[in-house]
Amino acid sequence: MQHESSYHYRVIGRAIEAIDRAGGGTLPLDALAAEVGLSPAHLQRVFSAWVGVSPKRFQQYLTLGHARTLLRERFTTLETAGSVGLSGTSRLHDLFVTWEAMSPGEYASGGAGLEVFWGWFDSPFGPALVMGTDKGICGIAFAAESGEDAAMADLRGRWPNAAFAEAPDRLAPWVAAAFGTAPQQKVPLVLIGAPFQIKVWEALVTIPSGQVTTYSEIAAAIGRPRAVRAVGTAVGRNPVSFLIPCHRAIRKTGGLGGYHWGLPVKRAILAWESARAEA
Repeated sequence: MQHESSYHYRVIGRAIEAIDRAGGGTLPLDALAAEVGLSPAHLQRVFSAWVGVSPKRFQQYLTLGHARTLLRERFTTLETAGSVGLSGTSRLHDLFVTWEAMSPGEYASGGAGLEVFWGWFDSPFGPALVMGTDKGICGIAFAAESGEDAAMADLRGRWPNAAFAEAPDRLAPWVAAAFGTAPQQKVPLVLIGAPFQIKVWEALVTIPSGQVTTYSEIAAAIGRPRAVRAVGTAVGRNPVSFLIPCHRAIRKTGGLGGYHWGLPVKRAILAWESARAEA
């Protein structure tokens, strides 16, 4: 069964490829529609349903230079990102995210004694594998670029000694809130990582939607200004994509940097958030 949001993401993926082939310039609606294999009217409906703006407007957010524009116009200094600082809770995606971290010992055990539930869900960025404990979501992987088998192996490998059980119904209310179909519901997160990683992930959660920061800014915010490379590694190891917004961390040159689930997904998420913030 074809899910609507995942279908929209596939169209966006083809649009990114078409825009890159065109050298980053704005393609007329007819030309872009031909590139992605849709009629102009259908393409207009897909973009409007996915993000609420026209294809012409949305192309501005999909270009390779969009990260530099965000860095210039929507840069976040984490020291003033929000009154909540680096702990507690933060407004994110029009929902309320709360989080707690597992102890270093629980992380070091590889998830021994932990029961992790999992399920596949439709998302605005393609198929999403979501994992959680009885306390909250502990993993979100996007499979559009990596494939479902690789996404499953990746998340399961984070906690190799845990017991895994397929139980999408247990996760569905949190997932609905996470992707906006049940707004204003709390989404609890469980951060399972090394202490340094968790500090980085907590900093990421304070970056407002539609804005970006840099790896060096994160390093300074957690009191480790010289640990930029280690911060980049910790950002890349974030297991809860989108809700812990590692996609909002970019290089200070304006380059996108890496993204664990594929750069096309990172570009699409940044474009989606930018369009929603400015619509």
